Amino acid sequence: MPKEKPSILLFYPVYNDEGTVRRVTEKSLAVLAKVASDYEVVIVNDGSPDKSGEIADQLAREYPKVSVIHHPRNLGYGAALQSGFNHSRRYQWICFTDGDDQYDVNELEHMATLLHRYDMLITFRYEKIYSNWRLFVSALYNIVLRFLFRSPFRDISCGLKLVRCEVIDHVQVTATSPFVGAEITLKAMLKGYAIGEVGISTYPRDFGHSSATSWKNIFATIKDMMRVRSEIFTNRPRHPKSP
Repeated sequence: MPKEKPSILLFYPVYNDEGTVRRVTEKSLAVLAKVASDYEVVIVNDGSPDKSGEIADQLAREYPKVSVIHHPRNLGYGAALQSGFNHSRRYQWICFTDGDDQYDVNELEHMATLLHRYDMLITFRYEKIYSNWRLFVSALYNIVLRFLFRSPFRDISCGLKLVRCEVIDHVQVTATSPFVGAEITLKAMLKGYAIGEVGISTYPRDFGHSSATSWKNIFATIKDMMRVRSEIFTNRPRHPKSP
């Protein structure tokens, strides 16, 4: 690890995650205290109908380095990530993950040792402990992205990522669906930023259920995917012709 620790903002959205929001927050604070010179944990309550928002507010009262962003209604995963990015400008690095504790934020202790080599770190799952339907959707999703965007990544949908704040400043993020994580990675790749992959372990969700592979989210992801592909691979010149 470099001698000088970076400043890191870690955020995650919550929606029906009242059973895990405290656990994820306290684990995040513990690992950030080890790897960061300055840090903050931001919980984005995406209009959750359960007690996730109340618990988040309680955590903010207990811990000075915890902040909460409340959406008045459910805006979706992509919009929740947008809110987190908008809050992160004074930090060198941004970490974003999910609020269901399937991705262990303790992996940051290893990931932080690689920050001097990359502009973005994404993760892939050694073993996917999910239903057959979700395994199928995940595999198909990665295959489609490799075909449409010439993506070299193994598991672009894995929900634990670290990115330099300047990358977010230079990449226009537009997706409001779960495609947003892939959009950031693909656009950063096409702009020449160095992206590394780190293998991690994942754990079965022990509270509630994921809506990532609902038909609503699948259709929204496809819509964003095709729009972003058209935007990236347009035939319009990037620079005006010289007079």
